[in-house]
Amino acid sequence: MDTVLDAPVKTFIQVTEIWVPEGDRLVLATGNYGALSAFEEATRAISFAKGEGLPGKAWAEERPVVLKGFDGSYFKRIEAAAEAGLTSAVAIPVFNDAQLKAVLVVLCGDDENRTGAIEVWHEEDGLLMLDDGYYGAAKHFEWVSQHTHFPRGQGLPGGVWSASTPMLFRDLGSGYRFIRADSAGKAGLTTGLGLPIPVPQDKSFVLTLLSARGTPIARRFEIWDSRPVKVGREIAAILADGICEREGPLWTDDTQEPPRRVNANQGNIGKVLATGLPLIVTGKPGLTEGYETLVALPIFDAGEIAHIVAWYV
Repeated sequence: MDTVLDAPVKTFIQVTEIWVPEGDRLVLATGNYGALSAFEEATRAISFAKGEGLPGKAWAEERPVVLKGFDGSYFKRIEAAAEAGLTSAVAIPVFNDAQLKAVLVVLCGDDENRTGAIEVWHEEDGLLMLDDGYYGAAKHFEWVSQHTHFPRGQGLPGGVWSASTPMLFRDLGSGYRFIRADSAGKAGLTTGLGLPIPVPQDKSFVLTLLSARGTPIARRFEIWDSRPVKVGREIAAILADGICEREGPLWTDDTQEPPRRVNANQGNIGKVLATGLPLIVTGKPGLTEGYETLVALPIFDAGEIAHIVAWYV
């Protein structure tokens, strides 16, 4: 699958940041800002107390937070974001039981061509309801999502909720398992990644990333599972599922190759295994050929990393 891709296209997510606790504040660990150097400079000058700004709000409220408009909000970089053309953001906390490990923040711009979805679903009265989401130009799909709820095991959010594992859905517009297939197809959405977001207080949150071909969230998705390979103190993970947007699955069911496996500190996924922290890698050295950015996010369960989800652009 190490195939050279075409020149990068406009992506749905424009900025990705990782904030980590240092004392009583969140400080920037790393970020991918592309050409938005002025916004990056403004970001490096700040930090967040608990409850302050978008990362601090996700920390204090112990849940993923969607902010669809910055004007008049608690967002601290409003002027710099406006100059950069950024209009909305989602903050995703990474908790190991009650300990905050990091907050991953993604920021998007809004124009008539940018289509995709970043959704946060929460459990309420035995159903998953849309907490909020950002959809770009997919306005009808947004309306359908606002009026849709999922029992446990149904659709992508309900499937993730039931299994407590990340899941990939392919061919969203024609897939019978994707409840919103008709409106997804009309919006041009092609691939869906759903992942559980563990938080304290035994609450249920599911994050879904829905990618369109024209403005993709990612061109490659991977799900790594560390549960089947834990032996004693050894930490490793197996590539359990994945898809290249242009090339189909990473393997076929009749392949004779053994599962792909990484150990702690082996490559980028191994680094996440070793540190328990999300990772952003930019630049081609160390990445699969044809990709320029990697984002990898650990998902904890019972005090250990259970999965790592990764996406490449």
